Amino acid sequence: MESKDVARLTRIDGVGKKTAERLVLELRERLQKLTDLGPLGAVLPAATGGDEARLIGALTNMGYRPPDAQRAVRALGDRVGKESLAELLRDALATLNP
Repeated sequence: MESKDVARLTRIDGVGKKTAERLVLELRERLQKLTDLGPLGAVLPAATGGDEARLIGALTNMGYRPPDAQRAVRALGDRVGKESLAELLRDALATLNP
């Protein structure tokens, strides 16, 4: 199994065999730590779906800090879930960049 993972990673530009082997090892260790904690739903209950979680995820992927993203989404109030994600994201960005 590990050799297949390494082979797949080495197809990425800039990732050689040694780097791929290190990534597989480190990710395997981290995954083991997560599975030792129990089911993923028990670890991250708020991050499993919903427009609010999607908006926060989109903002953090854009580089905003999670507390700032959460503040901006909370400022949208009850509009979350009722309006399109595109509109909500635009307004959340406006809150973050006045």
